[in-house]
Amino acid sequence: MSHAAEHGPRFSELSRDECLTLLTRHDVGRIAFTFRDRVDIQPINYIYSSGRLYGRTSEGAKLETLAHSPWVAFEVDEVRGPFDWTSVVVHGSFHRLDPEATAPEEGRAAAHAVGLLHNVVPNTMSVGDPAPWRTVLFRVHVDEITGRRALPGGEPSAPGAETERGVSDRGS
Repeated sequence: MSHAAEHGPRFSELSRDECLTLLTRHDVGRIAFTFRDRVDIQPINYIYSSGRLYGRTSEGAKLETLAHSPWVAFEVDEVRGPFDWTSVVVHGSFHRLDPEATAPEEGRAAAHAVGLLHNVVPNTMSVGDPAPWRTVLFRVHVDEITGRRALPGGEPSAPGAETERGVSDRGS
């Protein structure tokens, strides 16, 4: 093994539990979506709970696009340096939640989303809301979750975890 390989950055997979811990620890990530030949990515506030990401947004092109193609990717990172970072990517489907829905399950899902979002912004969708124009609630069902980390040279990764690709963990 060369000197560079011994002391260069190390890349490894995250376990499912490590991925979920990172998702739970943060409340801002990026959601990517596509329609026809265009891919877009936008930052969003979110909260992770029980296999789903919950958030809110405002009306616009993103929602029009997601109405046609609900499949999304979502990413959250912790970056400490060029070879000192952790990243989780989620693939899943986007679902708009309607608080006024007549179906009881849909109404409960919307109320649950608001309750969770109060943990991030206490006045969400109430008096004093700092972003009152964000009136659309949504959830993303987590179908697949992968995670990767980079460590600076000389620091070991988890035993046997060094790889060129991330681990795929389907389901939640």
